Amino acid sequence: MRLIQNMSTIAEFATPECPSNRTIKIAVIGGSGVGKTALVVRFLTRRFIGDYERNAGNLYSREVQVDGEQAAIQVQDTPGVDVTCNGLSLPDHVTCSIQWADAVVLVYSVTDRHSFDLIGQLHQLVARAGGVNVPPVILLANKADLLHMRRVDAEQGPLLAAVLGCSFCEVSASEDYSQVHGAFHRLCCHMAKQQPQASLSSHTTTGAAEKKGRSPLIPRPKSPNMQDLKRRFKQALSAKVRTVTSV
Repeated sequence: MRLIQNMSTIAEFATPECPSNRTIKIAVIGGSGVGKTALVVRFLTRRFIGDYERNAGNLYSREVQVDGEQAAIQVQDTPGVDVTCNGLSLPDHVTCSIQWADAVVLVYSVTDRHSFDLIGQLHQLVARAGGVNVPPVILLANKADLLHMRRVDAEQGPLLAAVLGCSFCEVSASEDYSQVHGAFHRLCCHMAKQQPQASLSSHTTTGAAEKKGRSPLIPRPKSPNMQDLKRRFKQALSAKVRTVTSV
């Protein structure tokens, strides 16, 4: 794994920085303290490091095998997003990271209800920032091993993902490498299928604005009204409760 740079100067990297014929770019976004950096490092190095300095928005790169072919994976780790009285408090360049990325990973912690409640607004941000070429999104629920601290029920993640129209996986960066690797690797495989050989590594920063076709295998984000989103989520949750009660 290489730490390329911080996110203040996001750019495309051609040979020799990324010598592969394919470059897959992923932005990881979520609230503060949900384990974004731990997930990125776990995926790229197999290691879990419990404590990190404040997230500065680093861009990591690693050569990996995707469907039997060499690819350069660039993962943009972004600072935590929060909500103020004026709405979302966005660190610099988070919107730029979404526009830069081929795919977006939204992360919340099952131990932090607030981080879960943020996801709907972050999903809308992805839809707005992506414009006509909205990147595919997956939703990850981290810290699944902390059962005694859980504040978000296991059923609520899949229900929210269904409402948003995106894939979902509950993982533990500290306990289970295979879950984390599987979620990211499936995303990389989907994106690689959409990219012809030598598709991205020759692009410049200017060319990055001309977005590629998106994978049909991972749903594109919808852009629901927040009130409508809350209503649909409550309906899905109520239906789940009724089903359990009837059983």
